Amino acid sequence: MQTEPRIVERAEQPYAAITSRVTMQELGTKLPPLTGELFGWLGAHGAQQAGAPFWKYNVVDMERTLEVEVGVPLAAPVAGDGRVLADVLPAGRYAFSSHTGHPAELYHATGAMLDWAAEQGRAWDMADTPEGQRWAARLEFYNTDPQEEPDMNKWETDLVFRLAD
Repeated sequence: MQTEPRIVERAEQPYAAITSRVTMQELGTKLPPLTGELFGWLGAHGAQQAGAPFWKYNVVDMERTLEVEVGVPLAAPVAGDGRVLADVLPAGRYAFSSHTGHPAELYHATGAMLDWAAEQGRAWDMADTPEGQRWAARLEFYNTDPQEEPDMNKWETDLVFRLAD
């Protein structure tokens, strides 16, 4: 089940992340272990989490690879090091939609979000590049802890995509 997209204003949000290049088929196996690595780093550096973990799709080329960040919003900025980068999600207008269901359904939920923007005549904050579509902020926030809710059909995810100014 997916909610109708709505537009929200978001303030800047510091975060920490690990970046990876993966194919669509590798998303479900290569990125989750990075979340554990990131949480370990946050704990070792005393960084305070300020929201649900997310995947940030920086470059999308469905035929080749995707550049994706496994990230966590933070209460205060930190300095990254090694594999962990520190950055800020940009402030601005975002399209927001919540999805309840299996993560495998997110491909279709994302398609519905893209269709909604086209129907509304809205543009995303993204540019076509030779690598693929480069997005300012295309996010999936994972609100459900798998240890607390093992039924993947009940998982809650927010899709949050930055709109062009």
